[in-house]
Amino acid sequence: MQLDPADQYRRGVSFSKAHEGDRAFVVANAWDAGSARLLTQLGFTALATTSAGLAFALGRSDGVNLLAREQALDNARSIVAATPSAVSADLESCYGTSDKEIARTIELAAEAGLVGASIEDATGDPLDPILPVEVAVERVAAAVAAARALPFPFTLTARAENFLYGRGDLGDTVARLQAYQAAGADVLYAPCLPDVEAIRTVCSVLDKPVNVLAGVGPALSVAELSACGARRISLGSAFARAAIGGFLRAAREVREHGTFAFTQQAVPYGELNTLMSEPATGERS
Repeated sequence: MQLDPADQYRRGVSFSKAHEGDRAFVVANAWDAGSARLLTQLGFTALATTSAGLAFALGRSDGVNLLAREQALDNARSIVAATPSAVSADLESCYGTSDKEIARTIELAAEAGLVGASIEDATGDPLDPILPVEVAVERVAAAVAAARALPFPFTLTARAENFLYGRGDLGDTVARLQAYQAAGADVLYAPCLPDVEAIRTVCSVLDKPVNVLAGVGPALSVAELSACGARRISLGSAFARAAIGGFLRAAREVREHGTFAFTQQAVPYGELNTLMSEPATGERS
């Protein structure tokens, strides 16, 4: 499916403007077309993909370069087709080692109907997980240049992955985010910040909107994260893991106890079929 240029422009403007409010908004992470449809039906007007959710659905580990660019973009394309809402993509490290490859990833993301994406400073190598900051800045700048060349607003998020990989260096994380901001990133994001003070610190030293990952570290609400200075809240793989958690509990009940009580909590077939077959509704202004 090729997204209509006017529709893509609308989605791009909508996503960009969502970051301008005084209160944080939630971008809901879908891992396939069905989850995207359901999230839209529940009223979420901005969605994002999740590399971990896709990896798990394909029976793979996340974070070790096992997803190809084509797989990530095919998944994103199916999500875009399932919703009228803006969709941003988790593109890991943009699937390339050169500026040209990174720019091509952003161009292909736009062709897939996306209106935003993230680029991270992780290597995918467990022995050396974080790129040198100088290299990471050059990569962010290449992604930004490609995004700016598009004929619609494309929101580029730059991620500092230190805390996600057990490197609890807030000073280095802040310095990286400031460098990515200077390179032109629209949104800054450091997954897995450990506490309220770290979140407040990151938000206070940056001039661009900050995305905060919910469900990791302090259990803060949308209102509380907004008060800390966050302007966007994402869920990463949390929805996908919640769904997988329900599946595992059901499968274990059957395997270990030979009972089927879980079926009483399953979404009724008719209800789910209706949600999937009705046209998705979303923000169109």
